[in-house]
Formats: sequence, structure tokens, C-alpha cells
Amino acid sequence: MKALQVDYIDLYQFHSGPDSAFDNDQLWTTLDKQITAGKIRHLGLSIGKNNNMHQVENATKVGAQTIQAVYNRLDRAPELEVFPSCKAQDLGMLARVPLASGYLSGKYKPGASFASNDVRHRHDQEQTALRLLEVEKIAQEEVPAGVDMASWALAWCLNNEAVTAVIPGCKNKEQVISNAQAVTLLNE
Repeated sequence: MKALQVDYIDLYQFHSGPDSAFDNDQLWTTLDKQITAGKIRHLGLSIGKNNNMHQVENATKVGAQTIQAVYNRLDRAPELEVFPSCKAQDLGMLARVPLASGYLSGKYKPGASFASNDVRHRHDQEQTALRLLEVEKIAQEEVPAGVDMASWALAWCLNNEAVTAVIPGCKNKEQVISNAQAVTLLNE
């Protein structure tokens, strides 16, 4: 908090930890004491790509109010179990990687290649080629003419009633503005 120059943390998340750490009562007792002391306002869980349902289903038992999961047009797995559990527990749902590690940014076309050290794209070439073809099909069939694909992808996530917020990346002021403008594409 000193480094952040704040007196409290708005949302403190248990991030993709193993069940053995999650099931540690001492952890949640310690965090609850920080809430009582006013150092943390809300607790959340950030689950990995495997959509850890043990943690999701026990979220309210540990005092969590949000679930963060990978969710985007290319990865809809949370719709099956995570979203229904969030709704049943009245949890906020934060969609991370909403641009599918850049695939849904609109920058990449079939035939694009990525450096071997690009941590976002640790796929084999065949998997990458298939994803790029899927993205091209989405761009042609789902993204309205004249609409930026990245903005569309963010709005696509937000249009799911289970999603409370998206967590897009940004590298510059223009991307921050573009991300914020995605709300103009929301279905009423």
C-alpha cells in the first residue's frame, strides 16, 4: 500500500492458487482481519484457465465477492459452470484476456506469425493458424462493418449479463480511450 500510495486495497484477489492454499482457513482469517482493519475493502478470486469450480463454488464461504476468469469470444468455457455459480452466489464476474491475447485485437490476419518468445502466443503453428482463421470468420460474420474489432470484443464480453467488467490491456492513451468507448456498442 505504501508503494501504491493508498490507505486500502479496493479488491484483493486470491490469484490462481492451488486448492491447498485456498482451503487454508488461516489465509482467510488473516484477510478478514485486514477487512476489519479497513486495509482491504473486498476479496475476490482469480481462477486459472481450468476454471477451478472448487474455488468458485466456495467463494462466498471465504468472503469473496468477485470471480475473475479468462473469458472472450474464443474462450467461452466459463459460461458452462462459472457464470451460473456466480449468478447463484451474487458474485461479480471480471473477464480477463477479453481480446484473447491479441487475437481479437483486429491486428492479426491468417498467416501471421509470432516470435517464439511472445508469451501471449505459446501455441504450435497449427493451433495459431486455426485461431487466426476463426478470428477472420468472426470478423466477417459477427463484427459490424465500421466497428473496431477490439471494441467489439470488449462489448461482446460485457453483453453477457454475468459479466460485471472486463480487464483489457492497454499500451497507450489511445488504447485506453478506445477500450472505454466499447461501452457504446453494448446492447440495450
